[in-house]
Amino acid sequence: MNELRAYISIDPGIRFGKPCIKGTRITVGDILGWLSSGMTNQEILEDYPELQEVHIRSALAFAAERDAVTKIIIHNKRPA
Repeated sequence: MNELRAYISIDPGIRFGKPCIKGTRITVGDILGWLSSGMTNQEILEDYPELQEVHIRSALAFAAERDAVTKIIIHNKRPA
């Protein structure tokens, strides 16, 4: 999965620091949104010729990795 992460960049000056495919302004979220709306990999690649199949896999891997490290913090509220 680390080799796929090499295709993702986070730059505060590009798309407000959202994770993007390197060399583009296409975010991981854009790709996830297209996939969740029903677009196929092939349709995405046809609409965005600057992308390659490895970029789509990279976006999915990045999202999976981020999800794996997300933690839920529960605050214990004690009665006063």
